[in-house]
Amino acid sequence: MPDKNWQFELEEYIRQGEPERAEKSGAWQTAIGLQAVDGLKTSDYLLDTAKEHIEGKLTIDEVQKRVCSYYEQRTTRTELGDSTKEADIVSARITKLLGEKAFQFSPAESVQTTN
Repeated sequence: MPDKNWQFELEEYIRQGEPERAEKSGAWQTAIGLQAVDGLKTSDYLLDTAKEHIEGKLTIDEVQKRVCSYYEQRTTRTELGDSTKEADIVSARITKLLGEKAFQFSPAESVQTTN
């Protein structure tokens, strides 16, 4: 998790009640939360960029490009290590998947049965 309280900041969009923003915020919460479960921390940069996406200022494709560009431009190693880079990139990918109208997660589809 970044230094900012990402859960609180993203939940604000749900409280505002705009359906599209709430849906995008929920996708970001899921994506960032999945990274946290694995012990990975996302950057404050990702949170700020995610908020621009939720507010409709950026498409998810633009978010992905910005995140990749952000890390490509960083020539010096800082406190943001490879795990943060991975968490940011994967969070954006998960959010994109969750935002696709054709995406449906069904546990029944992931279980194979034998006849």
